[in-house]
Amino acid sequence: MEKIKISVGHLYPKQLNLYGDMGNIITLRKRCRWRGIDFEYVEINGEDRIPECDFYFIGGGQDREQVEVSKSLYKQKDFLTEQRDKGAVFLGICGGYQLLGHYYQPFEGERLNGVSLLDAYTVAGEKRFIGNVTARTGFLRPSTLVGFENHSGLTYIKGDTKPLAILTTGNGNNGYDNTEGAKFLNVFGTYLHGSLLPKNPHFADFLITLALEKRYEDEIELAPLDDKLEYIAHRAAVGKDY
Repeated sequence: MEKIKISVGHLYPKQLNLYGDMGNIITLRKRCRWRGIDFEYVEINGEDRIPECDFYFIGGGQDREQVEVSKSLYKQKDFLTEQRDKGAVFLGICGGYQLLGHYYQPFEGERLNGVSLLDAYTVAGEKRFIGNVTARTGFLRPSTLVGFENHSGLTYIKGDTKPLAILTTGNGNNGYDNTEGAKFLNVFGTYLHGSLLPKNPHFADFLITLALEKRYEDEIELAPLDDKLEYIAHRAAVGKDY
């Protein structure tokens, strides 16, 4: 029997890799390999044409890096939209999340075009949100997501794009509507660093499952892992003071 695999394209890791975002890739790789799933990692930088992958990850960065990335990413908007509609999984963190929407408007300078995989937009706010976050989803078990936010962008979602989770601690998308992150089809965006996936192994497995199901066009059930330590870390962060 052919060994199963997923391919993961890491978008712009040289420019967008703040607050331990590489830990998300390490978590995906480890949780696949512990199960005997081949993990094909593709690093994609500004000079590269984006290849077809099962899963795309894009991390966070400063405004300066986002300017450079947005121009390159926007050139491949049609291809990325096609991949989304084929069921590819996307995970965007902070600045990467903002570029999965329609645009990011900094305080100064031109509007940065996003690729509109999410029906969302972001504008620079006057206050910086820095602290621990706990939020509850309607599709994960356990339902909680935990992480650390550090952003001044205010993101607003609409249409068929829905919140990734509802806040119990923290400011999330904009400090106003009690939402954190966004999701549409297999596209997920969030402001949670920390890194996100090591603290939320159930979300990592959810994303791996979606990527496998996209690749093999069939339902996939992952073999269980001994996640005792991972869930001790997760529970310790649930409800942690901002």
